[in-house]
Amino acid sequence: MDIEPETLLRAIPKLAAKRIVVVGDVLLDEYLTGRAGRLSREAPIPVLEFVSRRTIPGGAANPAMNIVALGSRATQVGLIGDDEIGRELVAALRAADVDAGGLVKDPERITTQKTRIVSQGSLRFPQQLARLDRIDRTPPSARIEETLALQIKISAPVADAVLVSDYRADLLSPALVRTVLDVTREKGALSIVDSQGNLDKYRGYDVIRANDRDTAACLNRPLTTEADFEAATAELLDRLDTRGIVIGRGAQGVSLRGRRTPYTHFPATNPTAVFDVTGAGDTSVAVLALGLVARLSLAEAAFLANVAAGLVVKKLGNATVSPPELAGALN
Repeated sequence: MDIEPETLLRAIPKLAAKRIVVVGDVLLDEYLTGRAGRLSREAPIPVLEFVSRRTIPGGAANPAMNIVALGSRATQVGLIGDDEIGRELVAALRAADVDAGGLVKDPERITTQKTRIVSQGSLRFPQQLARLDRIDRTPPSARIEETLALQIKISAPVADAVLVSDYRADLLSPALVRTVLDVTREKGALSIVDSQGNLDKYRGYDVIRANDRDTAACLNRPLTTEADFEAATAELLDRLDTRGIVIGRGAQGVSLRGRRTPYTHFPATNPTAVFDVTGAGDTSVAVLALGLVARLSLAEAAFLANVAAGLVVKKLGNATVSPPELAGALN
C-alpha cells in the first residue's frame, strides 16, 4: 500500500490538541550508570564506579509522555504505592505536563520500578549489564479496583480515545477492561490497546496492537513467513471483533489489517541504527492513537507510528519523539 509522505507531513500538526486517557501498568525506570575500571576479585564481573542516576516514567506512563511530547494532553490512570518511588514517578509525570490525577495510591503495595545497571566505557553507547525489577503482582483489592474504574469513568468522557497499556502486572482485570470498553462506546471515543498478554481479553476494542511474539503466543503457533502474518491478522480481526489489528515486528517493521484495510506490511524505517529498543512499542502505540484520532487511516497511522518507533530506538531508554523529528524523518 502506498503512503503519501505529504499527507503525513500535513497530519503532524493535527496530532496536537487531542485528549487521550492512558490506562495501565505504570512504573519508574531507573538507570544507574557506572564506569568500568576493573574486574571484581569476587566474581567474573566488572566493577563499576558510579557516574549518574536517571529516572524516567515507564510502562503505561511512556505512551502518556509521548502523547504530551507531540502536543496533546494525556491523563494517566494507574496504580502506585504510597512510597518514595511512587512520589518520584508522580513528580516526573507532572514535570512533563502529564495529568497524574488518575493515579490511585494503594498503601498496601509498592510502586513498580525497573533498575538497569549500565556501563559507560570506551564504546560509543553505554551497555546494559543487568536489570532488577521491583514489582508487586498482587491483583488490586475490590476497593482499589472500584476506585480505578471511577477514575476511568471520570476521565474518559472528555477524551478522544482511551489507550490501554497492558504490561501484564495484573492491574487490568476483566472488569476494568470492560469499563474502558463501555465508557468509550457510550461517549464515542476510540478504544485502543497495546497488550503484552492475553489478546482475547480485549475483544471488541477498536484497535488492538501487540508484538509478534505475544501474537504468536495468543495464536499458539509460530509466525515466521509473510503468509503467517497475513493469516494471523485475518484470524484475529474476526476472533477479536475489532476494527484493526497491528503487529509490531521489531526490526522487520509492522504488519496490519483492518475492516477496510487489506493486509499491509511496512518495513522498519531504521533497521541498521538501533541502539535501545526499550519503549519503542509505547511510542508506536501513542502515535498510532493520535493518528487515528486525527482521522488518518489505519495504514497511515501505522506507517507514522512505525517511523516514530524508528526514531526512539536511537535513544537510551524510554524516549519520546517531537513533531520536528517526525517531519525530518518523513522528509
